[in-house]
Amino acid sequence: MARAPNYGHERRERDKNKAAKRAARADAKKAKADERQPSDAPNDQPETDGEAPADDESGPPGAA
Repeated sequence: MARAPNYGHERRERDKNKAAKRAARADAKKAKADERQPSDAPNDQPETDGEAPADDESGPPGAA
């Protein structure tokens, strides 16, 4: 003999599985965003092109 359907329980199980899947996707999305964040974040140091800054007030050492 077949069992009586328990629609409420089956629906709760489907909803629980959906919620777990959504949470996993949200975690993956957050992890990807966190991974990407440091490279996109502005640096605290000013950008330089590899050259030393020019110092107009003083000349070479030892020059008067």
